[in-house]
Amino acid sequence: MNCFVCVTSVPDTASVIKIGSDGKNIDESGIKWIVSPFDEYALEEALQLTEAKGGEVTAVTYGPARSEAALRDCLARGAHKAVHVIGGEATLGDSFTIAKVLAKALDGREYDLILCGNMGVGTDCAQVGPMLAELLGIPHVANVTKLDVGDGSLTAGREVEGGQETVESPVPALITCQKGLNEPRYAALKGIMAAKRKPVDKIEVASLGIDEGTGSTYTVRSLELPPPKSEGTIIQGEDDPAGAAAQLVNLLRSEAKAI
Repeated sequence: MNCFVCVTSVPDTASVIKIGSDGKNIDESGIKWIVSPFDEYALEEALQLTEAKGGEVTAVTYGPARSEAALRDCLARGAHKAVHVIGGEATLGDSFTIAKVLAKALDGREYDLILCGNMGVGTDCAQVGPMLAELLGIPHVANVTKLDVGDGSLTAGREVEGGQETVESPVPALITCQKGLNEPRYAALKGIMAAKRKPVDKIEVASLGIDEGTGSTYTVRSLELPPPKSEGTIIQGEDDPAGAAAQLVNLLRSEAKAI
């Protein structure tokens, strides 16, 4: 069971985001970069499958030099190999270009499954996985929360409105992983030390025959932070609960327009 896991490097969800000087990117100074949380479910599922069935897990990322840290994290958790397609500075949110690059990087490689996170935290497009599958000409199942892989086929479960849907597919296939599929493991110290010595296969995006600056289907015109939240209204109700309740109802009706 050979699995490729596509991961992306994103700002830590606790980071304070600032807009860069060009107004089209974030200011990366002081940002801690991590594996996108949804990609952790994909990696964990691949590790569990290969531990049960044998085979290898290869982590793949497309991004600038700093993205290697995400691959080292994957290696520390148990991935056997890593591939880094270097580039991506001009493809913020451009799902189709990202999918094209990954498809070229995976072309000709042998795999049973390709696993991706449901979406990359930050852009939240949820498009790269399905686009990648279409470019590779393999079936895909999105938003998977349960997976069973047999000989030549898989059965995947996913939540839909009002219930659970079960999908069967032949393999090779691509799945995108949703929260609830598993519980991602942490990297142990032994794994972290071993990951520092493991090689990372580095590929320049230009060597794949792709020009990042042309054919984009997505362009960032500008970025802006959401407006600051106004201070909330504190209702003192210790001495007059009934009056506080009446004040709350009035505020919900007149200001919040909630009732």
